[in-house]
Amino acid sequence: MTDPAVCNLPAATLAARFRRRELSPLEVVEAVLARIEASQPSLNAFLAVCADDARRDARAAEARLADDDAPPPLLGVPFSVKDLVNTAGVVTSFGSRLLADNMPTQDSLCVARLKQAGAILVGKTTTPEFGHKPLTEAPLFGRTANPWDLGRTSGGSSGGAAAAVAAGLAPLAVGTDGGGSIRIPAACCGIVGLKPTLGRVPHDQAADRFGNLAYIGPMTRTVLDAGLMLDAMAGPAACDPYATASPTDHFAAAAAADGDLRDWRIGWRPFLGNEAIDCDVLGLATAGAQVLADLGADVDSLKTPFENTEPYWLAITHSIWASRFQDHAAGAREQMDPTLLAQMDKGRDYSAVELQDALRARSRIFDLVQSWFEHYDLIVTPTLARSAVPIDQDPLGQVEIDGSPAGSLRGAWYPYTHPFNLTGHPAITLPCGFADDGLPVGLQLIAPWWAETRLMKAAALFEAARPWAQTWPGLAF
Repeated sequence: MTDPAVCNLPAATLAARFRRRELSPLEVVEAVLARIEASQPSLNAFLAVCADDARRDARAAEARLADDDAPPPLLGVPFSVKDLVNTAGVVTSFGSRLLADNMPTQDSLCVARLKQAGAILVGKTTTPEFGHKPLTEAPLFGRTANPWDLGRTSGGSSGGAAAAVAAGLAPLAVGTDGGGSIRIPAACCGIVGLKPTLGRVPHDQAADRFGNLAYIGPMTRTVLDAGLMLDAMAGPAACDPYATASPTDHFAAAAAADGDLRDWRIGWRPFLGNEAIDCDVLGLATAGAQVLADLGADVDSLKTPFENTEPYWLAITHSIWASRFQDHAAGAREQMDPTLLAQMDKGRDYSAVELQDALRARSRIFDLVQSWFEHYDLIVTPTLARSAVPIDQDPLGQVEIDGSPAGSLRGAWYPYTHPFNLTGHPAITLPCGFADDGLPVGLQLIAPWWAETRLMKAAALFEAARPWAQTWPGLAF
């Protein structure tokens, strides 16, 4: 009988125990597959499970472990992939009924690199149709719940990935982030989520390679596991203009919780173009900033005026959706998510001049954020202005913060995330405690371009000071 407790082990621990022959990759894969099956009725985190392929790959990993004195770093470790990312021979539907039978013949580069590192794909996690909203729901599959409270959203658009990691349905998950889609669900579900520098992880599926706002990144329970994933996925590639000269770093090594943050300067911003924040979130995030100060950093308030970036992000993104998905809508509008169609319709209303205004604003915001790093090594913010919203939240409606309407979901709930999709700076969210409603709260760290090793070091020290990985949702699978 496979011990289900192996599902709770971090990837780094699994890989080490595989190398010492203390655990079997097949044993772990079987346990993960069993937990996925048991969790589907309540969480609904997976759109597809490739059980037979995973078992085959686990047997191959066991054979390699017996013969290879220097196995690849993730050999035998299960991972999942968000359903926006191509996987050879495994359905990639983009959360859409129109592509429910789409079967890629080639892995996206990030998936291929994880497989080269020895990781084993167990399935595809849920996403809203074409990743268009911060709640993981779609006509194709329904809704994905939050493991901490089934009445709350798992966030989005990488909500299936976040729920899977939080519930022990494979320790590693590939997510994508076009406006916060890694960091929002990671904060909702109490895990680590990293949006790397633009081009750090090559994006070979971006429709507009030069105007890209979407990033591929790791979602894990620990900072070290995020470093291991980034080590595998990052690196130069000719397919992405921002990745052609991507520098090579050692992220897992940087995630060792050694030393302190003496001589670091950190700017603390509890607001970022928003006016409302939940009192629990503010308290926990402020305490998180104090942890960094206790580790030796000089933390002070960064009060430079900052406008909410939602209007610029919407003009760019809605225009992209209107252009990219217009052929689908022309032939099968009735099969698509009404909230996607509504935002595509808005995208058609923008003029070329308005789009150019938004693109110029993107450069202006980049210049402002860059100027912060003339004085600071890191910037720290809350990740979200409140904990996970109800699972039936209207994505186009008002969000409530401390019981009062606070504005649009994008502008008021996650004003902290989409600015850095516009600017390209790397950002990581870390669990920093639980609100009074029992749901996790996230703290976001932002660094200069290509400074993910700096994020890894600070995040690992924070994790060691405020450990969270042994805390699990009270679910019975």
